[in-house]
Amino acid sequence: MSLAATQSTTSSIDPHDTRKRIFAIVGASSGNLVEWFDFYVYSFCAIYFAPAFFPHQNPTVQLLQTAGVFAAGFLMRPIGGWLFGRIADRRGRKTAMMISVLMMCGGSLLIACLPTYAMIGVAAPLLLLLARLLQGLSVGGEYGTSATYMSEVALKGRRGFFASFQYVTLIGGQLLAVLVLVILEQLLTTEQLKEWGWRIPFVLGACTALIALYLRRSLNETLSADARKNKEAGTLAGLLKHKGAFLTVVGFTAGGSLMFYTFTTYMQKYLINTAGMPAKTASVVMTCALFVYMVIQPLFGALSDKIGRRHSMIIFGIFATLCTMPVLHTLAETQNPYAAFGLIMLMLVIVSFYTSIGGLIKAEMFPAEVRALGVGLSYAIGNAIFGGSAEFVALTLKSKGMESSFYWYVTVLAAIALLVSIYMRDPSKEGYLRDEP
Repeated sequence: MSLAATQSTTSSIDPHDTRKRIFAIVGASSGNLVEWFDFYVYSFCAIYFAPAFFPHQNPTVQLLQTAGVFAAGFLMRPIGGWLFGRIADRRGRKTAMMISVLMMCGGSLLIACLPTYAMIGVAAPLLLLLARLLQGLSVGGEYGTSATYMSEVALKGRRGFFASFQYVTLIGGQLLAVLVLVILEQLLTTEQLKEWGWRIPFVLGACTALIALYLRRSLNETLSADARKNKEAGTLAGLLKHKGAFLTVVGFTAGGSLMFYTFTTYMQKYLINTAGMPAKTASVVMTCALFVYMVIQPLFGALSDKIGRRHSMIIFGIFATLCTMPVLHTLAETQNPYAAFGLIMLMLVIVSFYTSIGGLIKAEMFPAEVRALGVGLSYAIGNAIFGGSAEFVALTLKSKGMESSFYWYVTVLAAIALLVSIYMRDPSKEGYLRDEP
């Protein structure tokens, strides 16, 4: 493109339109933040409420059981990806996003009000499982619809930067979950947290959904009338015409999600249960790490606008494969919080090459009429099998005295993500969003 053409394109951008797009990003991402806060607060508070639902003397077994419920929520994601993807491709992205945030609110409120095992026996963990399945269904739909919406509403030429705010809010949800826990740990005793304090974050998450719902009601729809009228819109038959893109997304999502959950949600437990770090110290370390991780997402998104999404994925795959084993081995022997923070940040910088563009690169692979379904379902399958099971697999191997096998497991999946990224088609040359306004 010539300099004159570039200047003409730049001058044609309406500042009012840009402001509307930024507001749309904020509106879509606000619900995303609430959804992920509600979803992750379960993981971070598990060390306190596990005894209330799973009475067992061994803390590893208790965490293993709560991780199993956490993983079960991920099994609902493919169903959520299909259901909300179909709604988003046929009824609109806005409708799907509003339904999903309400569903997450209901699941969080249910957990906040649950009676314990001592009160109702085995019904307590069963109701906990039911609430997590409801939340899993919601998040399964949230990722695909919000990723699709934010990719479509972003400014052309800066889509990597704008779309990166999906993970800013996703990580922000985790950060808020940890931050709320850190504040509660300063205000309440361990006994109070185990008795009733763990319920507070779930109540907060349910209440903030009202704000997200209000913001999402004012969003403009990005799905065109022509795409809605397409007879294959939101159908599996239409999606199967793009099975190559579908399998590609599943392939690199497996490694990317596993890396993400290993060094975010599971890392708090790893520092406590393996490295022997005090719970409060581990929470502070993860709060600081998640904050920096959140802030750097737009930088890596903007970088992808310069070097291309495929190159970002290849860089992620190379360094994730090389660094996972030595970092996890070193962390296992590290009780110094500053050293732990540095090692965790090293891995989160590597993961940022994937997370900053994760939603966008998936959206670029599918046409508008099956985009939300393609993004949501393919991501949900890879994430449910490998990402959501990260804690469960890690704790299972640890309980059997084979913890180092988990390090190899993560490394192999990172290597698979690298191979898929090398052979995938280049979205900058063949992506569907490339020709859309």
